[in-house]
Parts: sequence; C-alpha cells; structure tokens
Amino acid sequence: MRIVGLTGGIGTGKSTVSNLFKAHDIPVVDADLVARNVLKKGSGGWKKVVAAFGEDILLENGEVDRPKLGQVVFSDPAKRQLLNRLLAPYISSGILVEVLKLWMKGCKVIVLDIPLLFEAKMDKWTKPIIVVWVDPEIQLQRLMARDRTTVEEAKNRINAQMPLDKKRAKADIAICNNGSLDDLNENFKKITADAD
Repeated sequence: MRIVGLTGGIGTGKSTVSNLFKAHDIPVVDADLVARNVLKKGSGGWKKVVAAFGEDILLENGEVDRPKLGQVVFSDPAKRQLLNRLLAPYISSGILVEVLKLWMKGCKVIVLDIPLLFEAKMDKWTKPIIVVWVDPEIQLQRLMARDRTTVEEAKNRINAQMPLDKKRAKADIAICNNGSLDDLNENFKKITADAD
C-alpha cells in the first residue's frame, strides 16, 4: 500500500485538495476528523483535555467547545504543546486504525491528510509528500474570511504551525493555490497525471 502524505498550512486549501482526491475515488484518512472523534464526550482524549484545561472549555451538553479551546491554545504556545502532547497518542492510534481498515479492504493508495504531518513526525510513513501552499497575505485573508477571525487570531493560528516555506522545502510535490478553484483543479490534474 502506498500512503501519500498531504499537508499544508491553515487556510491554504489542503481540504479542497483532499476533496479532489476523494472525487477521484482515492480514499483519504482525515487527521482532523480523527482528532474530533478523539475529543468526543467521555473518550480518553476528552478526559485528558478536561483534566488539563478544566470544565470551562465544555459546552452545556458536555462536548468540548472547540472554538473556545482553540482560543486558549492558539494564544499560548505552552498550552498548545500540552494539548498536542495529550492528544497525539490518541490521534496516532486513530489514524493507524483507519489506515489498517483501508489496507484490509485492499486499497493500493490512500492519502493521509494531516495538517501537522511534519510536526507529528508522520512524514516518515508517507511517500510522496504533497504540500499545498499559498502566499502569506492570501493565507491570512482566506483564514480571516473562513473563520471570521481578527488579524491577531488568524496570525496566532498561522504562527502555531510550521512555516509554509519549511513545509515546501520538505515536500516531494508542492501545489500552489494562489489562484482560483479552476487553477487548483488544473494543478491537481497535472500532479495526478505525472504520478501515473
């Protein structure tokens, strides 16, 4: 089985590229989806996070208030590192389970969609590594528009990740997403044609 690594910065269009793979019947393991499941009420990850950050981060129904938790961790690097340390084992296990399920189904190629591919050191399990990137100004504007955040909040989220130029330097394939959705589709077609 070939495992393709897909990453990029927040607001670069990585999820759009992930959806293009899905549209071409290539299975995708989405680390963000795994992370959401890891934080479901009563799970091991949920218990660790509530113990570390308190019940103030919970909604009335007991689920984690993800935007509130995001505000806490993206404004404080130490708290973000704590959250990553607490959840990393659960997320890694969840990803492994999903990969094994696809392997058992006989899938020959899968895409691992992981925003923190390099930071989580999961790049060693993937080949090729695809990085979706945009110019910094475009990234900031897209993130602010998507999440309706302030400049400061958006910059905190961007700065919480490895810089895009470092990710690009580690990539086997870099997809520029500065243009339109049609441009991205064309770039995607070229890359998949080259891979065949």
